[in-house]
Amino acid sequence: MDSGMTNEEFGRVVEQYQKLVYTICYQMVRDHYEAQNLAQETFLSAYTHIDRCREEDMKPWLCRIASNKAKDHLKSAYVRRVQLAREEDAQENTGPGRRGIPPGGTEASPEELYTAADGAETIREMIRSLHEPYLKVSVLYFLEEKDVDEIALTLGRPRKTVQTQLYRAKQSLQKMIREGA
Repeated sequence: MDSGMTNEEFGRVVEQYQKLVYTICYQMVRDHYEAQNLAQETFLSAYTHIDRCREEDMKPWLCRIASNKAKDHLKSAYVRRVQLAREEDAQENTGPGRRGIPPGGTEASPEELYTAADGAETIREMIRSLHEPYLKVSVLYFLEEKDVDEIALTLGRPRKTVQTQLYRAKQSLQKMIREGA
C-alpha cells in the first residue's frame, strides 16, 4: 500500500469502522447477508485504493464507498428481479417439469420462487407507479430491456435527457424499496 499504512494498521481501521459500514449497507439493502457481503466489498475496495485516502478522511471515505456499494447492489437487484420474473413467465409457457428451475440448473424451493416472483411483481408495480417523464423511460429500460440509445430514439428525447431521467427514476425506485412501498 502506497500510503504507508501497514496491514496491521488497516486491520485496526476495519475493526474500528466495521459496524458503521455494515449499518450503512444494512439500512440501504435491508438484508443481513447482503449487508455483510457489501461491507466486505467496501473494505476490499478501500484496501485496494487506500493510497487515495488520508487517514483523517477515512470515516467519510468508507461511508461513501459503503453507500455506493449498496446503491450499485440495489440497481442490479432491479435487473435481476425483473429478469427472474421474465424467466418464470417463460418457464410457465414451456410445459410441466421446467417451472422452478432457475438458471444454473439447481432447484429453488417453493418459498424462494414465491418470494422472488412476489418481489419481481412488486418491482414492476413500483416502475409502473412512476410519473412522467420517468414512467416511459423506466418501462422501456427495466421491463423491456432497451438500452439508452434505443429509448432516446423511441421517445424522441436526447440521450443525455434519457440518462438523467433513468438516474432519477432509479433514485425514486431505491427510495420506494427502502421505504417498503
